[in-house]
Amino acid sequence: MLQLARRGALSLGEVLPRVRAFTESRLMQGAGLDRDSRPDLYYTIFAIAALQAVDAPLPAAQIRSYLAGFGDGAGLDFVHLGALARCHGALGGAPPALAEAILARLEAFRSADGGYEGEPGSAHGSAYGCFVALGAYQDLGVPLRGALRMVQSLKFLETPDGAWGNAPGLPLGSTNATAAAVTLLHQLEMPLHPGAAQWLLDQLHPAGGFLAMPRAPIPDLLSTATTLHALACLEQALPPRAKEACLDFLDTLWTAEGGFHGHWADNHLDVEYTFYGLLALGHLS
Repeated sequence: MLQLARRGALSLGEVLPRVRAFTESRLMQGAGLDRDSRPDLYYTIFAIAALQAVDAPLPAAQIRSYLAGFGDGAGLDFVHLGALARCHGALGGAPPALAEAILARLEAFRSADGGYEGEPGSAHGSAYGCFVALGAYQDLGVPLRGALRMVQSLKFLETPDGAWGNAPGLPLGSTNATAAAVTLLHQLEMPLHPGAAQWLLDQLHPAGGFLAMPRAPIPDLLSTATTLHALACLEQALPPRAKEACLDFLDTLWTAEGGFHGHWADNHLDVEYTFYGLLALGHLS
């Protein structure tokens, strides 16, 4: 993903310095800033990744100092535990004892079916939870425990329309859950059903970009970036007209301030969506 975001950054040409300046402004004293300009571990993931994508220097000492305040993640929720792992991974990894301690806390969120969910003791995992967990293990350089059980848990999330949802029994799939499931299965070298590619392609909006789920009113940048990434995992090329439409869609979300909005009704800029904009551009360039 980072390699593709770097390719997306290079495609920006003369406006790349604006993106670099915006991403640099979203990291303060080693912490990524959320939409209200408050330090947040989750947004630190994207600040680091966006800075790496635009080839800007990382204040590694400041970031490590910020991460040290979280120790092994005691008191963090599931998403922020994954963020802690990702941030350490972006800086070259964590000491083995710290990595094991973070992952031990992450395992408390393992669901009864072998997946992962944001609440301890859940019966079923979610596609997003599994994506966060696998990423944390990879970022900390530790093989995923019970990988086959996690893959089996994704079966409970399959939907009748040939996609995946984030909970069992849903009548329709969702784009980001499907993209997460496809990416997970690809990473674990599991077979992928070719029908998933067509389901994802069917979520293309006529004006470009991808919908978060069937019949969603407008496309969004997160769904567009994750769909393009999943289609690459499926080795499914985007038709030329669809590619041009997606590039036009990204152009509508770009601002001269150097960041991307999340969708047409979004009035805020943040570093998370800016990274997704670079990732999407990387797939389209």
